[in-house]
Amino acid sequence: MTGASRNPRRNLSRALTCIANADVAQTLAAQDRPSPDGLPRIGITGAPGAGKSSLIARLAGLRKGTNRKVAVLAVDPSSPVSHGSILGDRIRMDAIADDPDVFIRSIPSRRAHDGLADNTADLLNAMEGHGFDEIILETVGVGQADYTIRTLVDTVVLVLVPHSGDAIQAMKAGILEMADIYVVNKADLPGADLMAAEIEQVAAHQSADEWTPPVIMASRNDPAGFEALDAAINTHAAWRANSTDAAVGRRARARYQAQGLISRRIDEVLEAEDPTFLDRSPAELFDAIVARLARKDPD
Repeated sequence: MTGASRNPRRNLSRALTCIANADVAQTLAAQDRPSPDGLPRIGITGAPGAGKSSLIARLAGLRKGTNRKVAVLAVDPSSPVSHGSILGDRIRMDAIADDPDVFIRSIPSRRAHDGLADNTADLLNAMEGHGFDEIILETVGVGQADYTIRTLVDTVVLVLVPHSGDAIQAMKAGILEMADIYVVNKADLPGADLMAAEIEQVAAHQSADEWTPPVIMASRNDPAGFEALDAAINTHAAWRANSTDAAVGRRARARYQAQGLISRRIDEVLEAEDPTFLDRSPAELFDAIVARLARKDPD
């Protein structure tokens, strides 16, 4: 691919902006058929400060190779003032920001509480058909709500750092159970080996199927760790192709998207009503909201 076909940034950026700002009716009008099975998706999650964005920058450089294109969708915490993305992830990915084979888009989390944005599924679907070979999705942070990413991607990478306390919290929250690959980032810090050993023990006991999540040690000045992560993602993709039901995953994504659209529509209904609309019993309020949702005209 050469010329404009190798640089879809401008048109895709405009399309993603429209989708990010679209109401539910506009979203539905633009999606008149089931979402395609589409591109492989890699999800990167972990506590704030774990180095997710810097890791993605290195990983994307490896994943694109010589004849591949990679898209990165990074969910940033929303600004409390403007409610837009503060673009922190984009700044930390500066090293690949001008690479014509890597597309990076930061989006605000806005009202979402699952580590993603309230229209992440719509945005991911829109990134299909633009010449990419795979999509990397980065969440806001880590917590029980971040389990949602499991639905939207094929491989989940959980990034942890030594002596931060996030590994213990992740164990308590059950987040370790949903990761396909663990990365102990900043592995040149003291305590990294101990953390890796503890995670390996947890992973070995929690593995309920044929896949045992590997633990990768990575640090900024050691390319071997990122190469090991790249290889682990490929190995998991090959295992998944032979061990999972694609239809089950597709239906789970459709369910997530439908639930998200309904939730957004309820927000639209409530925002459009007078505050006195809420002065009802729970049953009456439920019936009133359902009646509004049933209207053909969203207004």
